Amino acid sequence: MAPTPNQEPDRAPYPPHSRERVNPLRTVGDASATDEVRGARVVLGDGGRGPFKLLPQSRRKRSAKRDRHARTRVAFFRYSYYDIAFKFFVEHVLDADFVALPKPTRRTIELGSRHSSDMVCAPFKHILGDYIEALELGADVLVQFAGPCRLGYYGELQESILRDLGYEFEMLNFATVTGKPLTEYISICKKKVNPNVSVPHGVRNMLAVFKMIECLDEVNDLYLANAGFEAEPGSFERAREAYFADMREATCERDIAEAQRRGLDALRALPTRKPARPVRVGIVGEYFTAADPASNLDLERKLLALGVELHRSLTMTNRNLRYNERNLRASIADYVAYDMGPTSSLTIASALRYAQEGFDGVVHVKSSGCTPEVDCVPVLQRIGRDTGMPLLYLSYDSQTSDTGLDTRLEAFYDMLAMKKEHAKK
Repeated sequence: MAPTPNQEPDRAPYPPHSRERVNPLRTVGDASATDEVRGARVVLGDGGRGPFKLLPQSRRKRSAKRDRHARTRVAFFRYSYYDIAFKFFVEHVLDADFVALPKPTRRTIELGSRHSSDMVCAPFKHILGDYIEALELGADVLVQFAGPCRLGYYGELQESILRDLGYEFEMLNFATVTGKPLTEYISICKKKVNPNVSVPHGVRNMLAVFKMIECLDEVNDLYLANAGFEAEPGSFERAREAYFADMREATCERDIAEAQRRGLDALRALPTRKPARPVRVGIVGEYFTAADPASNLDLERKLLALGVELHRSLTMTNRNLRYNERNLRASIADYVAYDMGPTSSLTIASALRYAQEGFDGVVHVKSSGCTPEVDCVPVLQRIGRDTGMPLLYLSYDSQTSDTGLDTRLEAFYDMLAMKKEHAKK
């Protein structure tokens, strides 16, 4: 039926971010098989509503790239404060849209547990729950890099579970190219996320990502060492959150450096009531659980509330960017003769260093059934006997409750404080 004089004819939809582009030339007879006509490209003008117009040949390549690639929405799993660096990586290395996840809830772990085997570790369940919520928020690419324990093999299993649940997405699993040349990393990013990734631009910004991770860990170290003695309740947490918000807005290495300077200045300016000999506690353990507040039930915040100076050497900086297995193994040669697993050397070396530096206690954190960290326990016990340093062992699963954790931490702190007071006399 022909349209009336005041009625516009129906036109095919042309969604700006759809994966399947509608070729406007499908309405132009013989030209329907291509988008190039005699050295020019036909596009819809006026915001996609018409009429047709020709773009000159000199702009054809640039415009074709822009039109043929829809920006993808990329999500990572939740992991401590590193979502800030993940965001920078997605936006400025992959040139894609980052899907920011809200803080996890009980539903998150319940979703992950419901669709997981009882035999897998708690981090698997946390990450799977994160992925489900990310897909619900519209992510079409999920990133997995977890490891280097058996969690490095979990990406394929999580992908299979999610596809069985009916989700459609791409899995950018860096575990599949670990140890391979840089070209393999670039290839998988182009295939899964953005075929037009600029390699020089991406490499430059990847170096900025590494710098950002080091900055985030530096500020958090300062926070852990002093927040337990703040003169104004909540001042350190507010300053750290303001710093995180500032760093999220960074778009280049200069922005990162300026946000870092402002964050360190703000934290150092806060008044504290720190005693000359505070109770000092070191945290060691499994890569995911020891560093992620959602996985360890805010262990660090609970310890800070008791009034301790906290240290945690397990960070992405120390485990991924500056890691030296040979030096670590040499430092624990009296206790370890073999490679015990991905985080074992760092766990044991950190605990031994804390004991040698006169720390009052160490908290060992792991997920239930984490084999490498289970193997560390006898070695840590020996270090405790040799040095007289108390150790608290915490194992987490999806059923661990705040109540039991609070009781154990309070008892541990009371023991450390009494031991320290007795040593003064």
